[in-house]
Amino acid sequence: MSSRKFPVFACSLAFMFCLFSACAGTRFRKLTLVIERSGGEAVSVDAEIAISETEQSRGYMERKSIPDGTGMLFANRSDRQMRFWMKNTPHPLSIAFIDSDGVIREIRDMKPFSLETVASERSVRHALEVPQGWFARARIGVGDRLSAESLAAVNAALGAKRD
Repeated sequence: MSSRKFPVFACSLAFMFCLFSACAGTRFRKLTLVIERSGGEAVSVDAEIAISETEQSRGYMERKSIPDGTGMLFANRSDRQMRFWMKNTPHPLSIAFIDSDGVIREIRDMKPFSLETVASERSVRHALEVPQGWFARARIGVGDRLSAESLAAVNAALGAKRD
């Protein structure tokens, strides 16, 4: 290969690598969230945080595994009725709809690969998906809340990342 063609080849190769990397999967920022139970105990969950429209539309699609104690937080800058489906998601999940104060307002279960919409009953700020049954196993229910530190970390992540 001539020396004049090498920069074009190298740039093309770099572009293809970046394109492949972008298509191969979304990399999510991670946070450890602390959920305070009404009895005063706290439980932590290692969560990936989905902020951008691209991250939120991708979610847990096509994941090979979702270990207990991990989750995905869909974080928003304003309240809205949130809607989810399980297209291309092979694992059963539970979802908690969380208001702007960090309070869990409802918890629902979702079926793998289902195209049925699961919507929050009211406008909420965030939603946390975990392996199905994890909230029950961790004794987390409606009325429990994200700790003040966790809510501050989510708000900081929202401020740092723009769509």
